[in-house]
Amino acid sequence: MQVQPFLMFTGEAEAAMRFYLEVFPLSEILEVKHYGPDQAGPEGTVFLARFRIAGQTMMCIDSPIRHDFTFTPALSMFVDCDSEVDHARIAAALAEGGTVLMPLGDYGFSRSFAWVNDRFGVSWQVNLP
Repeated sequence: MQVQPFLMFTGEAEAAMRFYLEVFPLSEILEVKHYGPDQAGPEGTVFLARFRIAGQTMMCIDSPIRHDFTFTPALSMFVDCDSEVDHARIAAALAEGGTVLMPLGDYGFSRSFAWVNDRFGVSWQVNLP
């Protein structure tokens, strides 16, 4: 048994996945399947992808169906960083073009913490324990 985060996008799945691979070390694409002609989604968008960032396997798709919902900070990716340099770099990269919910700082529960919604709407808590 395995539990994996599953991210549903509407046309930006591949761009998001490639962005996360740039931001996090030990990252790789494991599998990408695209919609072809005459399939449910727009041709070339992601039917299903599996990728690994910082050792965590994740999945994503481009939904061919428009929904009345999107990502919310109620569910976020929590990242424990090993160094101050990685912590600052990752928090800044994820915040670029996104929304900072809690700026990088000391909130009393760790050395440093930031909470951001990235440019794709995915919420990230970036922690330096």
